[in-house]
Amino acid sequence: MARIGVFICHCGTNIASVVDVEKVAQAAKSMPGVAFATDYKYMCSEPGQAMIKQAIEEHHLDRIVIGSCSPRMHELTFRKMLKATNVNPYMLEIANLREQCAWVHTDRAKATEKAINLVRMSVAKVGNNKPLHTSMIPITKKALVIGGGIAGIQAALDIADCGFDVTIVEKEPSIGGHMVMLDKTFPTMDCSACISTPKMVDAGAHPNITLKTYCEVESVSGYIGNFEVTIKEKTKFVNHDLCTGCGLCQTKCPTKVISEFNQGMSKRPAIYIPFAQAVPSKPVIDENACLKLTKDKCGICEKICPLGAINYKDEVRYTKEQFGAIVVATGYELADWKKMYPEYGGGRYEDVITGLQFERLVNASGPTEGHIVRPSDGKEPKDVVIVKCVGSRDPKKGKSYCSRACCMYSAKHAHQILDKIPGSRVYIFYMDVRTPGKGYEEFYDNTRRDGAQYIRGRVSKIYKEDDKLIVKGEDSLLGRPVTVEADMVILATAMEPAPKIEEVVQKLGISMDKDKWIQEAHPKLRPVETQSAGIFLCGTCQGPKDIPDTVAQASAAAAKVAAILCHDEMETSPMISSVDQTKCSGCGFCVPTCPYKAISLVEVPGRDGNRKVTKKVAQVNEGLCQGCGCCNAACRTGCIDLKGFTNDQILKEVDALCL
Repeated sequence: MARIGVFICHCGTNIASVVDVEKVAQAAKSMPGVAFATDYKYMCSEPGQAMIKQAIEEHHLDRIVIGSCSPRMHELTFRKMLKATNVNPYMLEIANLREQCAWVHTDRAKATEKAINLVRMSVAKVGNNKPLHTSMIPITKKALVIGGGIAGIQAALDIADCGFDVTIVEKEPSIGGHMVMLDKTFPTMDCSACISTPKMVDAGAHPNITLKTYCEVESVSGYIGNFEVTIKEKTKFVNHDLCTGCGLCQTKCPTKVISEFNQGMSKRPAIYIPFAQAVPSKPVIDENACLKLTKDKCGICEKICPLGAINYKDEVRYTKEQFGAIVVATGYELADWKKMYPEYGGGRYEDVITGLQFERLVNASGPTEGHIVRPSDGKEPKDVVIVKCVGSRDPKKGKSYCSRACCMYSAKHAHQILDKIPGSRVYIFYMDVRTPGKGYEEFYDNTRRDGAQYIRGRVSKIYKEDDKLIVKGEDSLLGRPVTVEADMVILATAMEPAPKIEEVVQKLGISMDKDKWIQEAHPKLRPVETQSAGIFLCGTCQGPKDIPDTVAQASAAAAKVAAILCHDEMETSPMISSVDQTKCSGCGFCVPTCPYKAISLVEVPGRDGNRKVTKKVAQVNEGLCQGCGCCNAACRTGCIDLKGFTNDQILKEVDALCL
């Protein structure tokens, strides 16, 4: 006979202000199987947990129901507590009296009645629970970092410094990401490359880090501690084992194409190293631009290479590796403002540029060696307009979210223009000014004191008259239209998730939000984790953020990875799906339904009358299964059950509610 203990938490006033918790505890005493019931102000506190342990011992309880806040908050807390008692940690039910009751009702009598029903359902379910036991799985002591920007570099360095092997997979020929494109970083105005380049060099030279540049993740299988990843190495057409990066091939290449690194503001050869500080500092050949590869002409680079490192017959290669944990640091791209805002010229005017293009203009290693000039004619601009929130906070044409870094880098750009061009004037059109960082407000105030003129309002149109750009907008503080004649316009465009992020998410079995940013497991309690165990997030793959927040999150993700890799094996959750293979028809409908790729069809021996045959049945990979229950709902024959939430247990809850 079950001996159930019921413990009702006040949660301060979160629950007690709406629910009569004493009445709920009193009602629980008369429920079938309940041997003890009480209430307490903070059940998750140390005294509250001690009270539960004491009650278990005194009243010989073998099942526990706790009426408190969401099980997502404290179910693990109470399970850990039960490990120190004779009660199996999975003979526990949490009745959610806060989110499902107190927080959504105002009528005290009805909220109390609902709370009693929620507790009654939990009591009915826990009476039908079965003890569950965890198992142990081995851990591969190696981490994969997808993305070689500052987030991926920082995460890799922190993991490697803990003594674990790390592989960085970067789709570009060099690590560095967007940060290495920048000139200065706010609010200290440090040289961005001076900060990021040493990190890049450290990553390239670290004995525990393997760089796989110009590579992509092709497929991912397995589970936490035991991921099997197929990595695609794209065709470089240069043997990096032989190449010394002397650069002779670049100087002789006759083909010139638009430079992606310089944001289309200069050209590069078809065989190229993306930028001077690249790691690795070895070239690749752009197969779409190379005359030898497209027209079977030229071949100069092969002829002049002293080491014979050029290989026009290079092929795509695939390698499989095992990893214990994965960090996603895929970064961001800028929104295509030309499609969103044709009224801003739609790309017709060379002197309407993005903030990232301006970063290359003002950078000493950029196409103009740091001289701020108009792209159209090379003249120094005297009147510059900066337009903020181009694509951000605009659900009708762009994105509903704030891109976070734009306010500060716009202030930085204004400061740089006023500092480098004597007598210049800067006008900044803004919706709001947001400076949520250490020293940010002071930097913004200094920019205004430098002479930047902030105009609160949107820009409605940009067009050209003679050699001037006419910027029409409004000043919402004065309530009147504004027209500014500018030599150059800088657009603070919205951040978007990296290209092909949907493919990455699908391969990893994780989820995205409505804006295609990768979804974290919990925004407050698990901000760097995903719903797939062993896969972590850092940087702007999760949402817009600036460099300090990116680096901090990268180190947080690294700490989570190190916490896994420091063990030889780990405990798995027993609350996973199980298949009664005697009932399974082998229809396979559960296989595509599983979001974690945890179910497969396997052949097992069976009988057809007296004849031995083989049949296909579903099988659950216990390491991959996250206990979501999708397969349970989809199974046509009812042969799949979720341990801890079996059909019988759920029906017991329904029966209790209907009594």
